[in-house]
Amino acid sequence: MLESYRRVFAHPGSAAFSATGLLARMPMSMMTLGIVILVSTLTGSYGLAGQVSAAFVIGNALVAIPHGRLADRLGQTRVLYVDAVLFALATGLLIRAATDGWATPWPHLFAALAGAAMPQIGSMVRGRWAHVVSDDAERHTAFAVEAVADEVVFVTGPTLVTFLSTLYAPQTGLLVALGFGTVGTVVLAAQPHTAPRPHPPASERPADAMPWARLVPIALASVALGSLFGALEVATVAHAGENGHKSAAGLLLAVFSLGSMAAGIVAGAISWRAGVLRRLQVGIGLLAAAMFLLPFVHNLVALGAVLLVIGTTLAPTTIAIVSLLEASTPRSRLTEAMAVFQTGISAGLAPGAYLAGLVADRAGGSTAYWVCVGSGVLALVAALGCRPAD
Repeated sequence: MLESYRRVFAHPGSAAFSATGLLARMPMSMMTLGIVILVSTLTGSYGLAGQVSAAFVIGNALVAIPHGRLADRLGQTRVLYVDAVLFALATGLLIRAATDGWATPWPHLFAALAGAAMPQIGSMVRGRWAHVVSDDAERHTAFAVEAVADEVVFVTGPTLVTFLSTLYAPQTGLLVALGFGTVGTVVLAAQPHTAPRPHPPASERPADAMPWARLVPIALASVALGSLFGALEVATVAHAGENGHKSAAGLLLAVFSLGSMAAGIVAGAISWRAGVLRRLQVGIGLLAAAMFLLPFVHNLVALGAVLLVIGTTLAPTTIAIVSLLEASTPRSRLTEAMAVFQTGISAGLAPGAYLAGLVADRAGGSTAYWVCVGSGVLALVAALGCRPAD
């Protein structure tokens, strides 16, 4: 198993940009929770906290794909340096507006700007892997590295921001996220030798067409998966609370991510015989089927075991999605295509969380897991509509 990863990291500069990408994407798992803790602590209003957090998510989702297009056209280095400055400024103003009690809409505006300016690190790092690694099997392992990195971020980020914001001042978590994002982005930008070359529009030849017929089903599957993740978080918190152990929700969700992380490490070392489209469809099918177990599991220990098993289906599925995107897209628009997946996930999080919250308020946390079931079924339908790469 280790030999597969050794070959991947033998490529010059790969270990440096992958490790830097891990640091730079920490805000991905820290910002929304940090906003909720800061605003709710200072104002006592979870409603206002949710609004400001939603503004951040919306800003990020609206700009992610154009953001990727700019990186493809201008080059990652230029875009990353600008990102670092704008993200630091917008996040700093957001913290100031919340801390000093600035009236609406200033916190919402700065949150949206911070979301829009947050660097698309996951897409850019995967774009670097596609540029550096030419062998298909090695590229699969490289994408597994990034899937595992995502899980590391989502295991450690929420715990870190909660610990910092509750132990110290409520804005501490966001300040640390700002530091991670700014420093990590600048260090990644300072590694231009591993970045894909820019593809500026050329007047003498038409631009490469984006294969939307292939990307739209992937985007729809991503939205459904985002809805599943959002609903899973809310339903798990509600279910743990009903059992008198609300604090256990974080541990349960961490177990889910740990299952995904372990599966990602194993999946990255396997030479698969099945094609990437088949792996995507089977992975989402297993994930959707496993969701049917959740509404019927009431014991928290058993729930943790089920979430661990379900988590093992996640990373191999996301690796397959990214691999299909990479194989389906011209190199000149690869970062933009990678942003389709990230945007889809982000776009689905809020609706899934909202629907699960409504169901949990009316019928309880266990029943709210049916939102996860519905989201999984929709993701499977979209996956069955995906087409193989040429």
